[in-house]
Amino acid sequence: MWYNNILETIGNTPLVKLNNIVKDIPATVLAKIETTNPGNSIKDRMAIKMIEDAEKSGKLKPGGTIIEGTSGNTGMGLAMAAIIKGYKCIFTTTDKQSKEKVDALRAFGAEVIVCPTNVDPEDPRSYYSVSSRLEKEVPNSWKPNQYDNLSNSQAHYEQTGPEIWEQTEGKITHLVVGVGTGGTISGTGKYLKEKNPNIKIWGIDTYGSVFKKYKETGIFDKNEIYPYITEGIGEDFLPANVNFDVIDLFEKVTDKDAALMTREICRQEGIFVGNSAGSAVAGLLQLKDQLKPEDVVVVIFHDHGSRYMGKMYNEDWLRERGFLKDEKLTARSILSKKDTAEIVTIDCEKTVSEAFNTMSTLNISQIPVTQKGMLVGKLEESDILAALLENPSVKSAKVESIMGATFPFVDLNTSIDRLSSLINKDNSAVLVELEDGKFDIITQYDIINAIKG
Repeated sequence: MWYNNILETIGNTPLVKLNNIVKDIPATVLAKIETTNPGNSIKDRMAIKMIEDAEKSGKLKPGGTIIEGTSGNTGMGLAMAAIIKGYKCIFTTTDKQSKEKVDALRAFGAEVIVCPTNVDPEDPRSYYSVSSRLEKEVPNSWKPNQYDNLSNSQAHYEQTGPEIWEQTEGKITHLVVGVGTGGTISGTGKYLKEKNPNIKIWGIDTYGSVFKKYKETGIFDKNEIYPYITEGIGEDFLPANVNFDVIDLFEKVTDKDAALMTREICRQEGIFVGNSAGSAVAGLLQLKDQLKPEDVVVVIFHDHGSRYMGKMYNEDWLRERGFLKDEKLTARSILSKKDTAEIVTIDCEKTVSEAFNTMSTLNISQIPVTQKGMLVGKLEESDILAALLENPSVKSAKVESIMGATFPFVDLNTSIDRLSSLINKDNSAVLVELEDGKFDIITQYDIINAIKG
């Protein structure tokens, strides 16, 4: 048996028992692994449903252009379907989204416009507004509007809900879902509650989002809204797909807890997932006291870890945000083990001979070069030797005539792995920007010395 095209492989994703990461939860916890969809996310389901419904209604015509605001996953599903069905795609996204998501959309032939995150949805620069403007300007175009297009939640009512009910043989007691557009939790939850009204539907929200307070008070509080890092969940408005009647409660999870839990799922369960799965498991752990041993919990794992390699799976990115403890050596800890001394530099107008004499006197093999106090380059012993072998008279020439590009700059939180990768045949050292605006230097010798302890 074979499939006629890639779209026929969407759905029927596996349900996998979690073991190590949920050992403190008194219930059976199952993960719905949506990364096995061809676009590696649950959004494939609603993308194809929105397109098929638009085709039936005549909103999407042959040869048309699909225009959508997307954080990446919906765009992937739409782009994949567009290739098979012969449409063009233009996507708007925010500068918060990972580079991997944007690159993936472009790999599918889509045009991607990156817009600022920290603006109101109504702002003409927002990714919602830009996509709406483009829909008016581009002939024969259609905007799915995943937030308010109820084909989104209908896809999950028709597919995700029935799959979970059958896979758990009707034993599911709790559904845990990160909430963004609201389609997954509302459609799946509606189906499951029709089968068994006692099933609890728990939505995972993030700090900076309006969902939890609105559910609990009925108040849309703009003071709740502020920028956050977590991708794929939370909103600063109320999408039509969020059915608050279906959702029993919302639990908020911090950016830090979501990011670190994303990594732990990979390390403890061997499942390579994205940020919203980390949020969902972190939220579930916060709610564990509400569970009993006989409960069967299903958590949706929305998307794949490969879309977060520059973020949640990048230790330097995590350190820059204060999310990781300094278990590994960093620039800060290496400098703390080093003898403090004033950094010696040389002006680019000085002669090569003067530079060499300074380096010999201080017994250093490299020296940063300045111009009017600003760092403009570096000089290493190997540069001087190569220049002298080619032309002995170069010793009276200015340093700037043979200097190389300046050493790479790093901050105090940069990990030893990153430092080691920067120190190579082209750079014998790195410059570290200090908190007082000055800088220090780390060489290979300093790293070895710090490792030795």
